[in-house]
Amino acid sequence: MKKVFIDGSAGTTGLRIHERLEARTDIEVTTLPEEARKDPQARKAAMNASDIVFLCLPDDAAAEAVTFVENSDTAVIDTSTAHRTAPGWAYGFPELSPETEEAIRTAKRIAVPGCHATGFLSLVYPLIEAELIGKEAALTCHSVTGYSGGGRKMIAQYEAENRDALFAAPRQYGLAQRHKHLAEMKAVAGLEKEPAFCPIVADFYSGMETTVPLFKEYLKYGGAEEIRDVYRKKYAGPVVRYAEEPDEDGFLSANALSGRDLLEVSVFGNDERILLVSRFDNLGKGASGAAVECMNLLLGADKKTGLVL
Repeated sequence: MKKVFIDGSAGTTGLRIHERLEARTDIEVTTLPEEARKDPQARKAAMNASDIVFLCLPDDAAAEAVTFVENSDTAVIDTSTAHRTAPGWAYGFPELSPETEEAIRTAKRIAVPGCHATGFLSLVYPLIEAELIGKEAALTCHSVTGYSGGGRKMIAQYEAENRDALFAAPRQYGLAQRHKHLAEMKAVAGLEKEPAFCPIVADFYSGMETTVPLFKEYLKYGGAEEIRDVYRKKYAGPVVRYAEEPDEDGFLSANALSGRDLLEVSVFGNDERILLVSRFDNLGKGASGAAVECMNLLLGADKKTGLVL
């Protein structure tokens, strides 16, 4: 039986990972008493006694925690931004390519993608791979997320009894175009420039809808149907799948897949103006679900084991 330790188990991502693991019979989850949860020596001992360590920490704390791991047999799955473009770290999005999945299966260091980056890459990576769009493309992306993506502080703000009225409406952020997911969006897709990115947080707990609009002239050949064909072949499930016209009477809810660990991609619009859309849960395939899927691959288990699909 493999031993697993979650460093940062009290946070939003850590709690969801623990929830996905608690019914498993093939692993043993190591926990620390409350008084030792932030003790570096206790954490270090737990990490080095484990086969797999999940890091559910802020970036600086995650970078420090990696230095605690001295056991060469211990694999680290980091859910922070700290290592997503770092050399020697596998990128934890196995559906991007067979090579990406194989790298995860054999890695000792895995970086779980950012939630917005997951939505963007699920749409753009296959089109660059198929040479429908070029690496020089100047792309735009907007992404609507539930407030749980902001962690404990934002959750408290949105759920406060006497919260500011501004929280009732969607709020765009990342206005300076320096969002921390931009680096991986560019690097993993192989783009020459970062997209113009418009993230929006809204008054619902979890769920995400990411959209990349394309004009026909962005494409090197074909149109909307060629894009659909690429997605159909690329994403046949079980975790990521192409969905044909999943809208709700012309509307598309960003929290339709809340609580689940799958991701759906779809194509809307027409041959002149095309909308590429991915929907998933920012805490599912956008965080904890993706981390558990990576662990499954490391263990040689079915990738969907323990996931809610």
